[in-house]
Amino acid sequence: MTHAPMAAVWEELGGDPALLPGVSTVVRAGALEAALPVRELARACVGACALAAAELGARRAGLARVPRVSVDDGAVATAFVSERHLRIDGRAPVNFAPLSRFWRTADGWVRTHANYPHHRARLLDALGAPDDASAEDVAALLAERSARETEESVYDAGGLAVALRTPQEWAAHDQGLALARRPLIERGGTAGRDGTAAARQRVLAPLSGGGPLLPAAGVRVLDLTRVIAGPVATRTLALLGADVLRVDAPGLPEDPDAHADTGFGKRSTLLDLAADSRALDELLASADVVVTGYRPGALDRFGLSPEALAERDPGLVVAQVSAWGAYGPWGGRRGFDSLVQVATGIAVTEGSPERPGALPAQALDHGTGYLLAAAVLRALTERAERGHGCVVRLALARTAMWLTDGIGREEGPGAPADLSLAEPYDRPDAWLSERAAPVGLLGHALPPVSFAGGPTDWSRPPGRWGTDTARWS
Repeated sequence: MTHAPMAAVWEELGGDPALLPGVSTVVRAGALEAALPVRELARACVGACALAAAELGARRAGLARVPRVSVDDGAVATAFVSERHLRIDGRAPVNFAPLSRFWRTADGWVRTHANYPHHRARLLDALGAPDDASAEDVAALLAERSARETEESVYDAGGLAVALRTPQEWAAHDQGLALARRPLIERGGTAGRDGTAAARQRVLAPLSGGGPLLPAAGVRVLDLTRVIAGPVATRTLALLGADVLRVDAPGLPEDPDAHADTGFGKRSTLLDLAADSRALDELLASADVVVTGYRPGALDRFGLSPEALAERDPGLVVAQVSAWGAYGPWGGRRGFDSLVQVATGIAVTEGSPERPGALPAQALDHGTGYLLAAAVLRALTERAERGHGCVVRLALARTAMWLTDGIGREEGPGAPADLSLAEPYDRPDAWLSERAAPVGLLGHALPPVSFAGGPTDWSRPPGRWGTDTARWS
């Protein structure tokens, strides 16, 4: 990667470099301060997403020029911690459960993730702890174990725990080596004759005048994602006018606060993918985009692997996000942003081997989410030109390697042409809003994706999780 993160991302997306001078950046000291260049990563991810949206909007609206893009560090920094700014009738959500944290082990540190009841149960089972074990009980058990042994035993039980590693240890790890051989954004075509005409017709429908420019208006997005990265991507597509339908399994628990944060602009339904295969087929038959965020392989038995979806409809845009990538020894593992930070050496860089730290935001989640949305938007633009879809893949751990190894703090050739200094980022108030929703009065972060004539907020607040019908609008 070059010292121009935005240009590097845009190149990986296959974008025209001639559009980069149309991006301006409002620089604010104090935004996402960290040992690593988190602000530069966030700015590049949001900027690339906004430019991809403006490009698609210009094409569909028949504009002579692509609208100018503005990236404000204040808006970006606020959106990258949107889950912390969420308020529901004045109540602030709890983002991490008591057993989701760092723990000292006999030889170092381990971090666990136990926000969901089933992950908590599996963690305790692996440790031989009772269901009502306290944090103190868990701390005592882990103090007698090694970090690597804990990592393996908890994963073998279906739970989530990762041993603290240095950047050098991760670079030598088999999964780190596998990731290093891959691009940040994997893109592959699905060319074929079947479905080509339909793909062209769906994407090239002209946008009508009046109101904000919505590049993804009329695009149907089947959202099979959870937690942050995938939902951020689909939340962004909803902002841009897409008809986003999130589908969850009836028996899989979801945090209602997480849904409130990432459910803006979407509808949400419950569907048993095995028992309701006909309903799934009907949704897929007219979908433009399918976004998946489960661990690789988890959805394959339902015909929802990227390869099966691409074969089913060559005009489909398929986007997959995972924690560790769909390859290497950890390709089938579950993971979350906080755990990826620990494995890849970020926690050591932001702290030390004796006292690990963390990024100022779940930047791997949010950054990868905006990159995923950008990749979908570019794929839609390319589908309008070539008549076939695309498979795109991103991984939090690959984004982490970009952050640790590939981003410079200085702007260089090919970077956004217009950089302007503004007031330091000390209060997020300018980028927060309130609105009534079915779940209560929501205080929330405004979207950071901004281009001339584009939307400034979502068309609808999040509804209640799983209460919509399983059909397109």
